[in-house]
Amino acid sequence: MANVNELDVVGVRVEMPSNQPMVLLKESDGERYLPIWIGDGEAKAIALAQNGILPPRPLTHDLIRDLLQAAGQELVQVRITSLQEGVFYAELVFASGLEVSARPSDAIAIALRTGSPIFGAEEVLEEAGIAIPHEQDDEVEKFREFLDQISPEDFGGPAH
Repeated sequence: MANVNELDVVGVRVEMPSNQPMVLLKESDGERYLPIWIGDGEAKAIALAQNGILPPRPLTHDLIRDLLQAAGQELVQVRITSLQEGVFYAELVFASGLEVSARPSDAIAIALRTGSPIFGAEEVLEEAGIAIPHEQDDEVEKFREFLDQISPEDFGGPAH
């Protein structure tokens, strides 16, 4: 994967009127944002990790992190590798050289729990990225305000 850009997780939101959750990523050193539609469970998992909320019992992504640690597998990065027929694809990349295919939503939830960086292929950002120059940050600021007001319970189910 030659041309990649580091991405930061801006947050998750529920898009209306479809009631479909999405995660919004932003180029670390750029103006493009990458929205990816995700499932309710993954939205909750990302929101919990981003807010530093530890559930009383490990959720699936916490369990995956714990299994990786127990097996001595260090996740060094997550890559969003392609977009095919409207479906995003990702890989978990380990220090051992092992690469495992994953849904981007799961990969992002695991990356947030392990502190691993997230990268997006340039081709994906060219196809699905939305450029928002810094001077046009009003919509992004509204999105951030929305994120400040939302809780994991908004994605259905309890926060634990």
